[in-house]
Amino acid sequence: MAHDSYISPFSTRYASREMQYIFSEDNKFRTWRRLWIALAKAEQRQGLPITDAQIAEMDAHRDDINYEDAERREREVRHDVMSHVYAYGLQCPQAAGIIHLGATSCYVGDNTDILVMREGLQLVRKKLLSVMALLADFAEKYKALPCLAYTHIQPAQLTTVGKRAVLWLNELHMDFLEVEHRLESLALLGSKGTTGTQASFMELFEGDSAKVKAVEMDIAAQFGMERVVPVSGQTYSRKVDYQVLSALSGIAQSASKFAYDLRLLASFREMEEPFEKKQIGSSAMPYKRNPMRSERVDALSRYVMVDCLNAAITAGCQFFERTLDDSANKRIAVAEAFLGTDAILNILLNVCDGLVVYEKVIRARVMRELPFMATENIMMDAVKRGGNRQELHERLREHSQAAAHVIKAEGLENDLLERIAGDPAFRLNREDLESLLQPERFTGRSEEQVTEYLDEVIRPLLEENREATGVRAELKV
Repeated sequence: MAHDSYISPFSTRYASREMQYIFSEDNKFRTWRRLWIALAKAEQRQGLPITDAQIAEMDAHRDDINYEDAERREREVRHDVMSHVYAYGLQCPQAAGIIHLGATSCYVGDNTDILVMREGLQLVRKKLLSVMALLADFAEKYKALPCLAYTHIQPAQLTTVGKRAVLWLNELHMDFLEVEHRLESLALLGSKGTTGTQASFMELFEGDSAKVKAVEMDIAAQFGMERVVPVSGQTYSRKVDYQVLSALSGIAQSASKFAYDLRLLASFREMEEPFEKKQIGSSAMPYKRNPMRSERVDALSRYVMVDCLNAAITAGCQFFERTLDDSANKRIAVAEAFLGTDAILNILLNVCDGLVVYEKVIRARVMRELPFMATENIMMDAVKRGGNRQELHERLREHSQAAAHVIKAEGLENDLLERIAGDPAFRLNREDLESLLQPERFTGRSEEQVTEYLDEVIRPLLEENREATGVRAELKV
């Protein structure tokens, strides 16, 4: 590896080899050649004088790209598409005259972009399903384990560890539905010509619109696409890039929220991400177990969320039928949004496959706060024993504030139960109070909600896509 020039961390540290190949030059230029072959086949089927021998010659050199010839030609003509048309023609002398026939550069450029994004979304979809499967198993395992729930990052009521996990899972499911929608919505540019009017193809086919339309539908079918965009300028609308990157941004948003929650839970010592036997948490503090994977998720998520703005601005800055200020930006922004999302999902696969839960810490934290949360139950029980609700409410307010003061100002344990047991107005002893303080009584329908959500929403989806789950990721750093 060279160390004297910039190399993207997506290549060396974060993104998978699979996603890197999808956005590689080799995949791009091989797709260009597949598109030229598809165009020739479609034009031949509609009557243009293109021979089987020409198509066979093109097909024989579909993947052995002569990069040196293309690069040398591009230095001369400053045009990447025409350089590759030239290089392809050197390998296919019989077909050189019909390669790219009737097309403009965006025929290969834009159609390739759509096909590459489809590949990227399919990989994202697969990894997203695998993360969801891991979280579903985790939620099932801990669906009944009471833990503190928070509003404003302050203890509120109780929930369960599994219920919190399905909150993370539900947002990822929303993202999955959006990815599905984007995959279903993708359409090729087709063969629209220089300004989207298909004028060059009308010339080739002597004004026969049916043949012109048949050519681009044939091309789409050869790539397993059901449709082409109905209208366009020279390019497909750059809103498509924005819509795809918005779906990736959604994944980043969900991942970021999950990672922030996990970082806070690690601070509370309730949960942790996996920590390897020889992993170093801090260069200065040997005892530390920093949540570095979750921190990286938040860092990369921030990048992907902001990167989505590139596509939005590009879509809003397109002039008339074509301008070129999209090209340099989109070839970076789109690729890096996918590489970033891939990296995020790789980390989530690793983290969700080894989440650590400290049940005794969770229980201790619950019991420290539960007396406050149980005051309504305590009041109702005392009323049943003959107490006055209004009077009891006021006394509970006073006792609660006094107990909170002891915790905050003196650093002592919660003594609310002792205060209530010592107050004759409640007619409750310590044993009575402790019988009320069973955490499982305070989690509402959490356990049922987990079961219902998994059974009704997630398990059917995972079963339907069983072949796509089971992906695992090995992190490089």
